[in-house]
Amino acid sequence: MKRFFLFILLLPSLAFGGELSPSVKQEIAYLFNQLKSSGCEFNRNGTWYSASEAVDHLNKKYEYLVRKGLVSSAEEFISRAGSESSFSGKPYQVKCGATQPVQSATWLNAELAKYRKGKG
Repeated sequence: MKRFFLFILLLPSLAFGGELSPSVKQEIAYLFNQLKSSGCEFNRNGTWYSASEAVDHLNKKYEYLVRKGLVSSAEEFISRAGSESSFSGKPYQVKCGATQPVQSATWLNAELAKYRKGKG
């Protein structure tokens, strides 16, 4: 019975998510900034969007995940928000200039690796 009450007391903190660490926030902000300034196009559900539109869309998904406590790292952000459509399940793609499109998860993970390498 005591466990049940402890669970009920903890439930509000689980429902509203947790605060992300400053380093995770900084990494995700970096990814948004890199995408927005890249000049690349972003394919979502068969339609190409500007990088700025893509950031707006991904930011909405990111804010939702944070509120729900479903993201605690940049990798989780990429896998849960930045890799595929929640609606259709189709992978997102990024196309920069004349290059072939790549899956957005690949592009975002490469940018994250560059960021971390530059900090180390």
